[in-house]
Amino acid sequence: MKINENQSKGQILKQLFLSTLMLSGFTFGGGYVIITLMKKTFVDDYGWIDEDEMLDLVAIAQSAPGAIAVNGAIVVGYKLAGMLGVLTAVIATIIPPFAIISLIALFYDAFRENTFIALMLEGMQAGVGAVITAVVIGMGQQVTNTKSPLLIAMMFIAFIANYIFNVNVMLIILMAASIGLIQFFFNRNKGGMTQ
Repeated sequence: MKINENQSKGQILKQLFLSTLMLSGFTFGGGYVIITLMKKTFVDDYGWIDEDEMLDLVAIAQSAPGAIAVNGAIVVGYKLAGMLGVLTAVIATIIPPFAIISLIALFYDAFRENTFIALMLEGMQAGVGAVITAVVIGMGQQVTNTKSPLLIAMMFIAFIANYIFNVNVMLIILMAASIGLIQFFFNRNKGGMTQ
């Protein structure tokens, strides 16, 4: 269901609440898993956001402090319905993990010793690994589709810096943001000179 001009703000908020509630309730494995589901929901299914904008929103969500699911809900909620959208999306995103963690805390001893639950969690780890791999491949393809030598080089340099040389991710993010700002101002100044 796509958002159109005829929808009231209440309808948009209801859709936003239900979609972020479902995403949060059925996402296991942390922040990188939710990126694929956010793209499928907000870009493919609802058409609320285009793919390039989704990449930008994911970059903001990943670089901001806090859980990526909540950060993603904040940026999508704000884009769709302002501050009321932020509040709606954040509440919907927080409800499922809060309820599940509260339930697990009540029955922690029983869960810890249950063989079936331990096996189920091991199986989920394999699924999470596959989803994270799909996210990496998808995001890598989107970067290479830009055909920007700078972005492609930055992607490989960031991977090598972190994976091989163990450079802190925060430093990589700060460097990438700095390069992006330099490129933005360079392109803006270059465009201003040609006009």
